[in-house]
Amino acid sequence: MDKIIGGKLVADALIARGVDYIFSLSGGHITPIYQFLENSKITIFDTRHEQAAVFMAEAWARMNRKPAVAMVTAGPGFTNALTGIAGARLSNAPVVLIAGCVGLDSVEKLDLQDMNQLPVIEPMVKKALVCHIPERIPEFIDIAFRAAMSGRPGPVYLELPCDVLNAAIDPAKVKKMNTTLASKPVDRENTRKVVDLLKAAKNPIVIGGSGIWYADAEKEFIEFVEKIGIPAFTAGAGRGVISDTHPLCFGSSLAIRPGAAMITLMTTDLVLFLGGRLSLFYIFGDIFPANAKFVQVDIAPGEIGRNRTIDLGIVSDAKAFLTEINGILDEMAIGDTLKKQYRPWVETVRKADRDGKKEAKTMWECDTVPIHPMRLAKEVNDFMNREDDIVVADGGDTSTWMGMTRTIRKGGTYLDYGLYGCLAVGIPYANAAKLKHPDKRVLLIMGDGSVGFNFMEFHTAIRKKLPIVVVIGNDQSWGMIMHSQQLRLGHHIPHGTELGWVDYHKMVEVLGGFGVCVEKPEDIQPALEAAFASGKTACVNVKVDPSIISPGSVALANLGGYKCG
Repeated sequence: MDKIIGGKLVADALIARGVDYIFSLSGGHITPIYQFLENSKITIFDTRHEQAAVFMAEAWARMNRKPAVAMVTAGPGFTNALTGIAGARLSNAPVVLIAGCVGLDSVEKLDLQDMNQLPVIEPMVKKALVCHIPERIPEFIDIAFRAAMSGRPGPVYLELPCDVLNAAIDPAKVKKMNTTLASKPVDRENTRKVVDLLKAAKNPIVIGGSGIWYADAEKEFIEFVEKIGIPAFTAGAGRGVISDTHPLCFGSSLAIRPGAAMITLMTTDLVLFLGGRLSLFYIFGDIFPANAKFVQVDIAPGEIGRNRTIDLGIVSDAKAFLTEINGILDEMAIGDTLKKQYRPWVETVRKADRDGKKEAKTMWECDTVPIHPMRLAKEVNDFMNREDDIVVADGGDTSTWMGMTRTIRKGGTYLDYGLYGCLAVGIPYANAAKLKHPDKRVLLIMGDGSVGFNFMEFHTAIRKKLPIVVVIGNDQSWGMIMHSQQLRLGHHIPHGTELGWVDYHKMVEVLGGFGVCVEKPEDIQPALEAAFASGKTACVNVKVDPSIISPGSVALANLGGYKCG
């Protein structure tokens, strides 16, 4: 039988896995794989920066709820990918990063782009692998995919030396493996105990996190909420698993969002925390009353009990847990009893929601020039009013304003950087969203600081014919840092915070896209209409008021690790 090389084994294994896109930037160390992907069932989607390739893979994995592949070359290609991998770890995105490296016979010879890559990335991923034996390449790819989706999803690293990729192999000696995991563990005994806590509660809430989305448990989550009439909040990738317009859903669990979140989280007597992380966004658990009962359900045992003593910890897949508890509630026939029991509390939460939004109305309807950034967020929210419209947010203050405003009606239609707080995700995320959903409207709102990191991904969108619309809230500064310095120091430090005005819309026009500048609030929606009507990748460059301080800036100024003694 004719011999083949390792690069073909990689391509064949990825094709067998059903991989549709590989997000990548080409390089010599991975050319042996590229040559067998050409004209295959897999499309190589090439970006202008490795960081953008991994961000696209992260968004692809999050939207599809299955592994996505990024591929980079050795050395600088590898290091450029690290930021994206760190973000994927905190967003629970099952990204498989394949990287080339120098050949085994060139280690410690000062070969081109040589570095010891494995120990750098090992702490950042669920599993880090290096394949030294070419015949085992399919096995290592199988391990990588299994690890990415086992338990809580997350990124996995696979390193392939270039001489392993170029090695001649007898196909008869290759062991082909392709295992797909579909583990849905459930703790039936402890799930039953939740009902006792529900019966004892007067002011309960349920918070649906990313685990609800990744478990494909939207239907079960809504059924649970409706069955007992419990107020619901969502977080992370869980945003939209129950529509913000549902009468029992009160939007994001972030306390800074106008509405009911802050007062509700501070006065509840029972928290059902499903598939989420008790992080900074909950003041590390301190926002909840110390005497409130706390039930945490997570597929990762190590997550249960982080930052707070948990009254009932349940290691379970979110969908399996919800299916089980819904069955128990039906069996006990207590849904109507609990609805009646919680009705006064639901009305209290609804009033808090109305009052909180009323307080924010002056910002949402502000007519000042320069434009109030929260007015910009409201105009975007009002325009992107279809259930399947996709909105992406990027930037410090800009993401804060959008997160405080966006009405999410469906899971998988809102993307931001989450816990890692990494700027520059916006254009790659939006490109991935438009690639997946070519028939849907995709809008990215981002700050003028963020746009500078991966600006040439505008070019990627244009040459790949992805007509995304990018709205830039341009306050001519690194706004969140500037404002946090003002709060802490009494002034901002010009060097490092001031950017000045840039005609980003004209730069996009030069690249072949559509551009428009907006200075008045009443001109925002006409500009959005023109941008989408152009059928091109578009930039709407909006002059926003640089003096407005967001709650995110206030939080940054007061963050424990940064306080001035």
